[in-house]
This record gives sequence, C-alpha cells and structure tokens, in this order.
Amino acid sequence: MNIMKNIKVAKITLNIGAGTNTAKLDKGMKLISHIAGRNPVKTFTTKRIPTWGVRPGLPLGCKLTLRKTPAKEVLSRLLQAKENKLTQKQFDGAGNIAFGIHEYIDIPGAKYDPEIGIMGLEVCVTLERAGYRVKKRRNRKSTISKKHIITKEEAISYMTNEYKVAVQ
Repeated sequence: MNIMKNIKVAKITLNIGAGTNTAKLDKGMKLISHIAGRNPVKTFTTKRIPTWGVRPGLPLGCKLTLRKTPAKEVLSRLLQAKENKLTQKQFDGAGNIAFGIHEYIDIPGAKYDPEIGIMGLEVCVTLERAGYRVKKRRNRKSTISKKHIITKEEAISYMTNEYKVAVQ
C-alpha cells in the first residue's frame, strides 16, 4: 500500500458551550483541564444577538485542541466512555468525526468532582493523510485532489481497525 494513503489523527478538539452562564463556563474550564491535563482557552462571540443577550467579546465556551500522542491517548479514553460505539451520522464526508459525552464520569480515569457537578462535552476528531499540509501552508497553497481526501467509508474503516470502534 502507498504510505501517502495512510490515515492518522491530526487533532482532537474538546469543546464545552456554556452560553452566557459564567459559572458553567468556569466549571467547563476545570472539566477540560481535568480530562486532558492542559488548560483550555475561552471562546468569545463576534456577533451581537440582542434576543439572546449576546454581544461581541462575551465568553460563551471553552475549547482545547490536542495533537499527536496526547490526542491518541485521550481519544482512546473518550471512545471507551462511548463504549467504543459510534453511529454513521457521526462521520462526515471529509474525514471528521464528532460525538458528545453526556456525563464526564463515564470517561475512564475521570473521578466525580463536586465543584464541577455533572457536565458533558463535545469531541471533534480530525483525520488526515500525509500531504494535507499543502492546503494550510503560507506559500503556494493548493487544493487536495479528490482521490486523496478521506471518505466516510475510509474514516469508518480506520476507526474500526485502529480503535476497535463498532459503527452502527
């Protein structure tokens, strides 16, 4: 097989949306740092929506991006929280996987913290192949050919082979 066709985990993004509730945002920050061992960053609004009480610069959530080995370690734990089961809808056509965890206490190694309470989070996994750098680099950006883009079926087979995930 061509080594340029090998699929790997590019990054994992952990996300908690808190809305305008600052107490929930602080709990979400503690939760993500508790799970991943790194401090997340706050996400801020850019639009004004008066009916929701949202204005530019208001913190609405927090996120953390993990790459390389820490991403693989955390991903295996997060998939165990989902009992290594995903659905077809959680895969998109470009090699991305998104799923939610309703209660963080389902994650192996995460203990209940009374300060946080019961919260959930969203997990987004981005898969890529060697050569994807050409669409992100500064000089001479280029598109990736359709033959090289990861399809939904390839992402499903990668997850079943690497992480023993059952896709329904």
